[in-house]
Amino acid sequence: MKKNLLITIFVFMLLFAHDNSFAQAGQGGASFPQIGVNISGSDDPEDVSVTLQLLLLLTVLSLAPSIIIMTTSYLRIIIVLQFLKNALGTMQMPPNQLLAGIALFVTFFVMAPTFTQINDNALQPYMENKIDIDSAYAKGIKPLREFMMANVKDEDLELFIGFADINKPNTRDELPTHILIPSFVLSELKTGFIMGFFIFIPFLMVDMIVASILMSMGMMMIPPMMVALPFKLLLFILVDGWNLVVGSLVRSFTG
Repeated sequence: MKKNLLITIFVFMLLFAHDNSFAQAGQGGASFPQIGVNISGSDDPEDVSVTLQLLLLLTVLSLAPSIIIMTTSYLRIIIVLQFLKNALGTMQMPPNQLLAGIALFVTFFVMAPTFTQINDNALQPYMENKIDIDSAYAKGIKPLREFMMANVKDEDLELFIGFADINKPNTRDELPTHILIPSFVLSELKTGFIMGFFIFIPFLMVDMIVASILMSMGMMMIPPMMVALPFKLLLFILVDGWNLVVGSLVRSFTG
């Protein structure tokens, strides 16, 4: 009770000091900054071009998380890690935020060569005004397309080429990007589910063995999942599971 009272008094003291500081500032002390956005007409085409480029940049930045998820290795990695968590049977460990962070940094590792090429061939020359934005886009999308091409399946490409109702390209370089990206996403989903299936098998065997032992002992009131959890964790630790899973994920892209 005394602790709650002290906390309440402390909060009121902070609020009182906060109000006094603002009152003193308003009486002639510190001035407050003003932030405004002005919209006016312009007859210079360059101003319009810069404004459109700025709007395009803000749009790309707002879509950056989706671009990272759909066009990099993140999709496969997060799917496999979620399958691993479900196979272990741990409800809240590791947390989803931690899995997302692991998947993000493993993605940065896998995509480092691709990002380096984009930076060296497109971003830096554009920042130094050596190339225009069209050339920067063409050079920047090329390494990303090569990565997606190396991991996309032919049957998925044929599926979306049929949906688009276009002539089959003679080479993969002629394939439009708007067909490559959904094909790559579908291929990553398929590969992630296949890897998740193989992860489930050993843990499923542990669940079946524990359930059979409990049934033979007549202990049918005890949930098999609860008894099997320590054994699955022990198995995962003994085989160095994190090393195996993350190593298999990285090798699936570089192999």
